Amino acid sequence: MSMGFLEQVRTSLSRLNPAEIRTASERRVRILLQASTSAGYARLEDFLAPATLSREKRMEVAQTLIRATDAGADGRFTLVFFERGTPLPDGWEYQKDAFLFDREHPNRLVHDLLEHRDELGLPLARLFPEFRESVVKKTIHTVAKENALFSIMTALPNIIPNVAELPWIIGEFASDTAVLTGNQIRMAFVLAAASDRAVGFKEQRSEIGSIVAGAWGWRAAARELVSKIPFGGGIVPKAAIAYAGTYVVGLSLERVYRIGYGLSRAERSEAYAAALEKGKEVAAGLLDKVRKK
Repeated sequence: MSMGFLEQVRTSLSRLNPAEIRTASERRVRILLQASTSAGYARLEDFLAPATLSREKRMEVAQTLIRATDAGADGRFTLVFFERGTPLPDGWEYQKDAFLFDREHPNRLVHDLLEHRDELGLPLARLFPEFRESVVKKTIHTVAKENALFSIMTALPNIIPNVAELPWIIGEFASDTAVLTGNQIRMAFVLAAASDRAVGFKEQRSEIGSIVAGAWGWRAAARELVSKIPFGGGIVPKAAIAYAGTYVVGLSLERVYRIGYGLSRAERSEAYAAALEKGKEVAAGLLDKVRKK
């Protein structure tokens, strides 16, 4: 691994601020719950705070979820979750700060909130397992897609990445691989925060080391592939590799933060093959959009 590449990665990392991600995940959220019966309140609470939560986390959640019938229900709240069959509370706007809980389709609450209030995804994921799974999946796909787009835009002639379109670019003079690696490390910070794990360079030095080491391998694979396909035909495969490599990194990190260890070699190979096929579709769609601009 060249010292030049490591220096570029170091420069990229100097632009990252894990403290901002940690602060966003610790944003204070208070949620008012509204149901028609005690059983209805219990269903809402069991969905958001299952029995598998630790005692410490349950205490934190108890300060977040307030029943409309509780004595402290007259305070200020970030959101209201109301059970189907109960009226929309006065002063709240549906799918802006008030979201419906349907016992027949409970995960729609998560889907609707992340669609309309995405900025609350990280603090809600840190608190509630049901939100965590969705936020983690969305983060992995989003960052993998960003890396595919960056690979396309740096490969096409006469196209320079626009900072307005690619605000996540780290380091003006970094190589493609250094930028993609920096973006994967940013993803590691977000996934750790969403998983209620420690966030930071020191706290995640093992994960960061693995990402940097892995980057060299798929960089070589991408270069070899592109060199064998003439006339720019390797743009989509190269972007697909960026997507797949990032996606597998994300899957392995999710496993680490959930149960303490990452994917095995066989699992990585299987996940990479599936992600590469998905990456080809994503890359082809992105390339089409870029060329139409």
